Amino acid sequence: MKRVLALAALVLATGVLAQEKAPGLAMEKSIDARVVVKAVPADVFKAWTTSEGIRTFFAPDANVQLRVDGPFEIYLNPLAPPGMKGADGMRILAFQQDRMLTFTWNAPPSMPEARAQRTVVILRMKPVGDNETEVTIHHVGWGDGGEWDKAYDYFSKAWPGVLGSLRKRFETGPLDFTEWMQRMKEMTEKAKKDAEARDAQEKAAQEKK
Repeated sequence: MKRVLALAALVLATGVLAQEKAPGLAMEKSIDARVVVKAVPADVFKAWTTSEGIRTFFAPDANVQLRVDGPFEIYLNPLAPPGMKGADGMRILAFQQDRMLTFTWNAPPSMPEARAQRTVVILRMKPVGDNETEVTIHHVGWGDGGEWDKAYDYFSKAWPGVLGSLRKRFETGPLDFTEWMQRMKEMTEKAKKDAEARDAQEKAAQEKK
């Protein structure tokens, strides 16, 4: 009987400790966003898991192959050099047909320290009515301080924007990235000219030595 009571006390104590730790676990930093789109889950899933689908709402180009460890590369600036196009080198970690997609993510090229790291995005789709789907994003794996905080702030604004574009895609049709691509062309050309000017200045400085 004493052993039974001791075991019961141990189980109770373990439960209390678990409850005490639970609030700490809930404090894990994350970005969460939600939208309801006028489409069935299968169509939303296809929009996220094919290169063609990504081009209708997220970015002008992509390389997405639906398989575990398949590429999930979103090219916000297809004209940029390799490795600087956007979500270069990102991978699919897991998926559940028409319900869930998990992939790695990185920071923009303007944040090189954070970009060298990887975070994780969990995307879920759930039917909520006739021809409607709730889409949620849960973005985790954040560090603290420096560019980590800058990247967190950036995506806290960016993900709601992406979901807004997804909703618009199913309400009015695929997005037109013509104007965006013109901006990317101008930005890429300027960056190239700036790099050439810096190289010329460095060469001139070396010749004077």
